[in-house]
Amino acid sequence: QVQLVESGGGLVQPGGSLRLSCAASGFTTEHYAIGWFRQAPGKEREGVSCISSTNGATYYAESAKGRFTISRDNAKTTVYLQMNSLKPEDTAVYYCATRPFACGVSWSAPGRFGSWGQGTQVTVSS
Repeated sequence: QVQLVESGGGLVQPGGSLRLSCAASGFTTEHYAIGWFRQAPGKEREGVSCISSTNGATYYAESAKGRFTISRDNAKTTVYLQMNSLKPEDTAVYYCATRPFACGVSWSAPGRFGSWGQGTQVTVSS
């Protein structure tokens, strides 16, 4: 059974850092792209970052560039999202999701991803 479990969320002050984890069970991420998405109250779910299985290519939303880093462990069972210089507008529930092989040019579209985790809350506030 394919399952994704996010962890690492919490409350952090502006300028702080968090590292989110997306742990895969029932499969390895070797043949799947993993995307990170977020959804703030009253807003649509949006793509934050993605890492392809084919060549390890990474993609970032403009809001995440220079602050967030996506990576995958060597065992290819966990994908991380290191978030630095966090801002109040980063507050949201963060989800990870899978799609086969590559992120693709439309990686930020949630509809292109299949299995989803339950999400982890990130709150950036002083």
